[in-house]
Amino acid sequence: MLLEICCGSYYDALQAESGGAKRIELNCGLHLGGLTPSTASLTLVKERCQVKVIAMLRPRGGGFHYSNEDFELMLRECQELLRHDADGIAFGCLKKDGNLDWERNAKLISNIHEYGKEAVFHRAFDCSSNPEKTMESLIALGIDRVLTSGLKAKAIEGKALLKRLQETYGKDIQILAGSGINASNAKQLMEETGIQQVHSSCKDWLCDPTTSANGVSYAFATAPYESCYDVVSATSVRQLLNAMD
Repeated sequence: MLLEICCGSYYDALQAESGGAKRIELNCGLHLGGLTPSTASLTLVKERCQVKVIAMLRPRGGGFHYSNEDFELMLRECQELLRHDADGIAFGCLKKDGNLDWERNAKLISNIHEYGKEAVFHRAFDCSSNPEKTMESLIALGIDRVLTSGLKAKAIEGKALLKRLQETYGKDIQILAGSGINASNAKQLMEETGIQQVHSSCKDWLCDPTTSANGVSYAFATAPYESCYDVVSATSVRQLLNAMD
């Protein structure tokens, strides 16, 4: 069984490792669903932590149908992340109709595998038009792992599809369940689906009193956390790992 922690910063990576995690997904901008981290953030994590680091490759918020300019940036950022020793890259490119963008995904996979690193298809999978067809295409493309909630907002709600995907395709590709997984439901989800890898944010909040002042607000969280920003909790990581045993 393996726990991957979704981290939005170098600080989060330190907390994840302190809690016992062995693999993280490194992002920035988690309030936008996770964006490409800076190479400085990646470098610090690799220098100071022993965790395996999967770096997010996502140039903007919103969906996964990218413009030519978006994809040009993605190719450049992918190379930078790999050169700075990311252990893998999480990404996903879709067509307007929700089908895979075969050519763009294939190009990224080729670049990643040239470095001997892992190619991970993120939750763009949950916005795809046909999960079985998409999974079969990802296997054909050579993707190493897929992060999915079973096409539902929370993985526990998508457990029927997660089980089917694991039973049908688990021998050919790693399936990583994510979204809404915590110490209260991880064991149940793993037992009912057969999936042995889970992804969690283990979120906590820290207050920054300068978030709002003089009628100006930079808040992105709702009450009661409107003056806070989200971080990984080492305590929650430990609790989740204990619950998975």
